[in-house]
Amino acid sequence: MSLAKQETEKTLDTVETNGELLATRKAHFLPTAAHYYQEPLHLVRAKGSFVYDEQGREFLDVIGGIVCISAGHNHPRIQQRMIEMITNDEIQHTTTLYLNRYATRLADKLTGEAPKSMDPKTAKVAFTNSGSEANELALLAARQATGETMVISLQHGYHGGTSGTLAHCGHHSWRFRAQPVSNAVAAIAPNCYRCPFKRDPGTCHLECAKHVEETIQTTTHGRIAAFLAEPVLGVGGFITPPEEYFHRVAEIIHRYGGKYISDEVQTGAGRCGQTFLATPSLGIDADIITMAKGFGNGAAIGATLMRADIAESMTGKMHFNTFAGDPFQAMQALTTMDIIEEEKLIENARVMGQALKDGLLELQKRHPLIGDVRGRGLLLGIELVKDRETKEYASAETAQLMELMKERGVLIGKGGLFGNVVRLAPALSINRDQAEQLLKALDESLSVLEKG
Repeated sequence: MSLAKQETEKTLDTVETNGELLATRKAHFLPTAAHYYQEPLHLVRAKGSFVYDEQGREFLDVIGGIVCISAGHNHPRIQQRMIEMITNDEIQHTTTLYLNRYATRLADKLTGEAPKSMDPKTAKVAFTNSGSEANELALLAARQATGETMVISLQHGYHGGTSGTLAHCGHHSWRFRAQPVSNAVAAIAPNCYRCPFKRDPGTCHLECAKHVEETIQTTTHGRIAAFLAEPVLGVGGFITPPEEYFHRVAEIIHRYGGKYISDEVQTGAGRCGQTFLATPSLGIDADIITMAKGFGNGAAIGATLMRADIAESMTGKMHFNTFAGDPFQAMQALTTMDIIEEEKLIENARVMGQALKDGLLELQKRHPLIGDVRGRGLLLGIELVKDRETKEYASAETAQLMELMKERGVLIGKGGLFGNVVRLAPALSINRDQAEQLLKALDESLSVLEKG
């Protein structure tokens, strides 16, 4: 090896400056690899609800790696189990071509969470590496079972970054010129704050649900494969449909021969504060449910849960995923489910979610920038507007708020088509002191922003 090469060779122990990291990203990452903050954070350590940068600065993480952390960063039970598996030389990679206890135990536990519409005793599950893949499989299964191809999704919905799922993305900023959009059509999103039908809760007749049927009647041949929707529209800005919407839409979808796919990549793992999956507690008559993110507490694992008859329609075909149900990933998801149950984190999500929502509504009284507070459990959105009458999007202000919150040691997320919705999704173990820290930082940051 030449001296020049030795001098430039980097090892895992090499400490690079943030400037060097940014330079490498700029040179070799795709231009789509954006980052938060004017001075991007270099996060190197995490524990519970907190993350730490290379300088040792502590930040309360209330976005959780984009809604991924459910049991808390580096939970000691997951850490210990990983150490034991490594120490015992347990197999790191195997496939469904072989037997493995972690994947089968996980399947048994997860199907027990299926809603009545699936019959938990006979429900089937397949594991994937991500929510995108879980949704791809859901779409494939629905089309196979129905013999139809058309899928109805929602404006402002998001279901993954693969080619097939992006065909059902409701934001232009995620779509590409080469994006295939055949057999995909979107209905109007049920956005109560910005109701396209100019209704309020007192005059609402679920026109948004009726629009799903109109969409089928006017853009298809009268039969469909599936309807794909999130219980809370995540990337769309935590848009929270009324509960009655789901039951009404499920009736419509089934009448036209389609399967209801409930995308719980962000809402699952107890985050909505009622049941492990939001689908049963919302009374959604779902045929297929997908999940990822918090399901594995940030591990690269997703799942597609479906009715037995839908799964049986795939008999005679091959469907294979190289890394699906790998032991380490399956163990993390299984242990995460145990932690959520034993530490009563779903109840904590309900209680702390309500406490945070109450606190945010109090802040709304003092800060005119807050146009709307919404969400379920610990999946909370704050829509910022320049004017509450016109509801003009406060996009620049939202970006500034993120910087001000970072200065106060709190990391938040953002979403919505115009980037004006603050997204809060802390670990389900968040406590009252941490919630107060979040609310105090928001209060101070909004005050600075409004004065400026």
